[in-house]
Amino acid sequence: MYLITMFGNLLIILAITLDSHLHTPMYFFLTNLSFSDICLTSTTVPKMLVNMQTQSKVIPFEGCIVQMHFFIVLTGLENFLLAVMAYDRFVAICHPLHYTVTMNPWLCMLLVMVSWILGVLHALLQSLMVLKLSFCTDLEIPHFFCELNQVVQLACSDTFPNYMVMYVTAVLLGGGPLAGILYSYSKIVSSISSISSVQGRYKAFSTCASHLSVVSLFYFTILGVYFSAAATHNSHSSATASVMYSVVTPMLNPFIYSLRNKDIKRALKRYL
Repeated sequence: MYLITMFGNLLIILAITLDSHLHTPMYFFLTNLSFSDICLTSTTVPKMLVNMQTQSKVIPFEGCIVQMHFFIVLTGLENFLLAVMAYDRFVAICHPLHYTVTMNPWLCMLLVMVSWILGVLHALLQSLMVLKLSFCTDLEIPHFFCELNQVVQLACSDTFPNYMVMYVTAVLLGGGPLAGILYSYSKIVSSISSISSVQGRYKAFSTCASHLSVVSLFYFTILGVYFSAAATHNSHSSATASVMYSVVTPMLNPFIYSLRNKDIKRALKRYL
């Protein structure tokens, strides 16, 4: 699964980089999403594979904090990038005449930079909050990597501030982009429904079908499996949730974009 994720996302990046026809805002954001997918799986899966090979599941405290930090950075980045891509589709479909002016290279770079900065700041906040906690020695995390919630649960000191920060940031940094995505697609659906021809409607919807599939996969795996984990209070369910959105989703993203996007398929056929 890790090799498929790496190979698939690298192919997407290579195809977009080599094909000048794909040098547009939508594919610029897709390149960043593919890079984020590669980094996200690389924060957890290689260590897990080493653990399986050596039959040792030990990780030092410093390594645990570093892994947790980068995982938070990259999941946050994916979240923001999906919102940015939804905004790109909103402008392309609802305001096509202003698309090239609105989605200029400077704005595209700014949106990606802001996504990175927000992801880093959020991870820095969570990491510093964890570093203030006191832990006993020889702890066992019931997970395949150092997930924030699981690490906080093992603390010997008061964790109320940590959970408060987690819930507030989840609402602001998780709910905000999701609300933006839902608003963008509500306007997109309204705009598409006003198109008289069936062919025109299909063409407009096909430009955002791949992104909508990725968004659905990302958010439904997180919300659905985490809600079931919270209901059962089972660490195994929480680990399953993490596998779904940190390993399975990045692996499936290249397939979704290559199978449902004619431009990507054309570029891959040309260079493979």
